[in-house]
Amino acid sequence: MSDIDQAKEVVRDQVWRLLEREGAAPEGSYGKIPGFYGAEVTADRLAELVVWKRARTIKANPDWAQLPVRIRALKDGKLLYMAVPRMASLQPFYLLDPETLGLPVEQAAEKRGASQVARRVGVEDMRPIDVVICGSVAVNRSGARIGKGAGYSDLEVALLIEAGLVTDKTVIVAPVHQLQVVDEEIPETEHDFSVDLIITPDEVIQCPGRRRPRGLVWNDLTAEKIEAIPVLAAQAKGLSAE
Repeated sequence: MSDIDQAKEVVRDQVWRLLEREGAAPEGSYGKIPGFYGAEVTADRLAELVVWKRARTIKANPDWAQLPVRIRALKDGKLLYMAVPRMASLQPFYLLDPETLGLPVEQAAEKRGASQVARRVGVEDMRPIDVVICGSVAVNRSGARIGKGAGYSDLEVALLIEAGLVTDKTVIVAPVHQLQVVDEEIPETEHDFSVDLIITPDEVIQCPGRRRPRGLVWNDLTAEKIEAIPVLAAQAKGLSAE
């Protein structure tokens, strides 16, 4: 484990323990993207913003913490792309169109419901993304973020950047509990992205330090990670054939 990875792990541990100690997330949240109490309020706060009202396409993680935002997106008539858990498909995103759902919005926005009614799509079949909703364990006011350590959010965003679907116009949002907003510096690597907005139950934070990769950073990917994610394995095979 690198020094940066170790530093991130320290912050994760502190935040997970703090959330549990303060009763801000359900028991068993340690090691996960926390499904914090007050997530519905963050969805309401986000929905009040101009950037949300103008957005037509939303991309979100499948975590429970983002469920209220996914529900709100569908209720507000927005096209929703939800990552397939662990990107375990050549088409690594679910397409949820509020006009064609076969389930109530609240069910369709859940992982199980999406797997039943949503079509899986690859980047070649997706529209440009207006807003990205990313689950986080910790963020700071500069916009640096830490996930749970698996790296899927970074890969999803990098894949969409490389495809031209996440652009300079795309706004990246982190809905979190106030206790997940930390004061310390968060170390970043080449493949990390920052967030533009942090939404908590208490406030909306504009982040000044936008940082995004240009696309996939292959040197940071192990052979095991590439093999485990079909869309990466296919791209790697294509690159080796060139």
